Amino acid sequence: MKPVRKVEGRAYPWGAKNIDTDIIIPAHWLKTISREGLGRGAFETVRAEPGNIFDDPAYAGSPILIAGENFGCGSSREHAAWALKDMGIIAVIAPSYSDIFAGNAFKNGIVAVVLPQEAIDRLIEVARTDQVTIDLETMTVTTPFQDRFAFEMDPFRRDCLMQGLDEVGLTLARDTVISKFESMVAKERPWIGKESGDAGLVVEGSGRT
Repeated sequence: MKPVRKVEGRAYPWGAKNIDTDIIIPAHWLKTISREGLGRGAFETVRAEPGNIFDDPAYAGSPILIAGENFGCGSSREHAAWALKDMGIIAVIAPSYSDIFAGNAFKNGIVAVVLPQEAIDRLIEVARTDQVTIDLETMTVTTPFQDRFAFEMDPFRRDCLMQGLDEVGLTLARDTVISKFESMVAKERPWIGKESGDAGLVVEGSGRT
């Protein structure tokens, strides 16, 4: 997962409320287990409408989506986060999110910023013509017009996003500690390795099978 410290660029000034995961990525796209290509199906029903915002050349490739409250509600499909990431969206700004979607977004390196509706309204106005900047260092969303909106984020999630650590990365980062623990267990409680070995398992660091 790539580190995310700052996201800046054009933003989709959408603002739609109660967007569920079926709108983000329709169910018939869930047959794949690959994350690649899901961007083509993102917001498929919205894109079927003439003049929709996602096919407007002015916002092509925008890394930020500005949405309304309760974004990502509905089913828990992780494909919703995959689809957003595949279409190039790195951050979403909304008044609130489904808890499950917020968790899936975080695990896939998508910044989910929570701001009040007044700030959302202003950012939508700005995004129609100018860029928006999200800075995880300063925990602010800013515009070229001196707008500055502070937001909060769980410190653990913020740190993981800034370091580019997903669940696998977090485990690998603790490799030295895990190896030391396994070595300690092998020396102080060797019978654990023996019993595991009798079951045909391998205990890392014990030298027993």
